[in-house]
Amino acid sequence: MACVSSSSSFVCFPLSRPISRTTRLGLMAATTVKAEAITTEKSGVKIVRNPPESKLTELGVRSWPKWGCPASKFPWTYSAKEICYLLEGKVKVYPDGSTDAVEIGAGDLVEFPKGMSCTWDVSVGVDKHYKFE
Repeated sequence: MACVSSSSSFVCFPLSRPISRTTRLGLMAATTVKAEAITTEKSGVKIVRNPPESKLTELGVRSWPKWGCPASKFPWTYSAKEICYLLEGKVKVYPDGSTDAVEIGAGDLVEFPKGMSCTWDVSVGVDKHYKFE
């Protein structure tokens, strides 16, 4: 059995004979797949998972202020639209009147609509860049 890993994938397969280092490197290159950005919307919250760095640069995300909090649970109301990019953390956001959570985490670009009231249930401390519009 041979296993090949890269930063974005891990593949194992049976071998009938040993393989060379060159072959292993070739397999690693062949199995490297760049994660695609996936956009979803739930309860009015827009989430882009794995946005390309070019999108973050276009928005100027790295120049936005930063905010963070430890694991906690608290209510929040958005008096303006917020766009944020989570550097760290894992959160379940429960919009008021809903028992269905919107799950966000590190690597997500998220847009919360103006006027939304919700409860943040932070299971892993958050560090994020944010901007209100």
